[in-house]
Formats: sequence, structure tokens, C-alpha cells
Amino acid sequence: MNSAASACRAAAPAPFTRSMSLLRKYAHVLAVGIQSALVYRWNFFIRGTFSLFHLCLIFILWGAAFNGVDTMGGFDVRQTLTYFIVVLALQFMIGAFNEDFQIGEEIRNGLINQFLLKPVNYFGYRLSLFAAARLVSGLLVFVPLLVAAPWFVDQLAFPAEPWRIPVGIVALVLSAALQFTIAFCFGLLAFWFLEIQGFVILSYAIETCLGGSMFPLDLLPRGVFTAAQYLPFPYQMYFPAAILTGRIATLETALRGLAIQALWVVVAMGFARLLWARGLRKHTAVGG
Repeated sequence: MNSAASACRAAAPAPFTRSMSLLRKYAHVLAVGIQSALVYRWNFFIRGTFSLFHLCLIFILWGAAFNGVDTMGGFDVRQTLTYFIVVLALQFMIGAFNEDFQIGEEIRNGLINQFLLKPVNYFGYRLSLFAAARLVSGLLVFVPLLVAAPWFVDQLAFPAEPWRIPVGIVALVLSAALQFTIAFCFGLLAFWFLEIQGFVILSYAIETCLGGSMFPLDLLPRGVFTAAQYLPFPYQMYFPAAILTGRIATLETALRGLAIQALWVVVAMGFARLLWARGLRKHTAVGG
């Protein structure tokens, strides 16, 4: 009896030990990813700096659009420009840059084989590298923004409701997960196609239009905007930016959006799991 109890107590910490070992493993990947991203810190910094020119163009175009108009879609020029500044920052904090191409290259070059022989989840490995890169680029983008702040800080107009910060943070995490998982799925297409560039460009074009990077989606006709809210694209960039800048007016609307966003994350991850399983079968069948 005592020996059985001792055996149970000895076995109890095993799941905890495995979990801690798993956390240490991906924490190490995250640390390596940060070191690798810092090697290319000037690339992120220069890209962020050149994005300010894009921001200047947005200021000019939307300033002209609001010439003689007080509001557009219920928002004034300051609220609209605030939205675009937030979107610019979020692109570096949660956007998927070239993860799809990197995954595709690892599949084509056979580098994926090493993950089939090690107790490492490839999705978790790539997600850790994505988090590391976005941590570095997300911090570096604030350098040019802070330098340029004296020229646009007077144009900022953020809402004051305290609920927007915690809800916005949850939306940012889900948005990052959704963007990475979609990029992961496109990268996995390399199991079947020699080149995935066409698919990625098409996806980028759709995301740019329906993701809220070109214009706030609430300026669309009401029926189109309502239909778009059931697609995954608004939840990649528009949704968290709209929460933080007040374009989503109520907590109830934000929570309903979070539910749809979380559902799309689950769907995307399920589809990624399916593509990975089928891709591996094909990869193994052809002797990859």
C-alpha cells in the first residue's frame, strides 16, 4: 500500500517536468530567435524609418480627403490619422513578414527533415521565432516614431475608456496568432507546389484591402462591412487597431469581435494541422 502511494507521488511530477522541459525548449528557441533578429536590427529599423514616408503620404492624402469635411464615417481627421499610426506600429508588432517564404524554403531544401527526427513541434518552433522577430521589430519601430512624434503627436486622438487596453491586448495576441497561422498554412503549400509566391501575393493583396491597412473598414458600405466582419481578414489588423483607436464603440461589440476572432484562430490552427499531416505523408511518400 505504502509502496503504491509512493509510486503515485513519484509519478505525479512527471507531467509537470515534461511541461517545464517543453517551456525551456521553446524559451531557448525564443532566445536564439531574438539574437538572430538583432543581427538584422538595422533592416527592421530602416524599414520602420521608410514607413514614415508612407505615413507622411497617408497624412497628405487623408488631409486632402477631409478638406472641407468635418467627419467621415463618424470620425474626424485626427481620429482617422490616429488609426493609421496605430496600424503602422501594429504591422511591426504582430504582422507576419516573410514566415511563409521561410517555411516554404525549409520544406523545399529538405531542412524540415531534422524536425521529424527530434521531439520538437515545428509549429511551436516557428511560432517562437515569429514571436522573437516581432518582439525586436515591434520595439525598433518606436525609434523612428518617437523621432517623428513632435510632428504628429498633436494629431493623435485616443479614446479614454479603460476597457480598451485589456481587450486590445487580447485582440493583439489573437491577431498575431491568426496572422502567423495563415502564413504557416501558405508556407506548407510548398509540400505540393514548387513556388508559393503567387499564393502569398494574392493573400497579401486581399489582406491589404480587407485587413484595414489601406483604409478603415468601417468606411465600406454597411452591407459590405457587415459581411467582411465574418471573414478572417479584418481580425488581422483592423480589429485590434479599431479597439485601441475608438472605431469600435462599445465593449459588447468588441467582445463579439473577440469571439469571432478566436473562432478563426481555432479554424486556422486546425487547417494548419491538417495541411501538416497531409504534407508530411506526401513528403515521406516521395522520400523527402
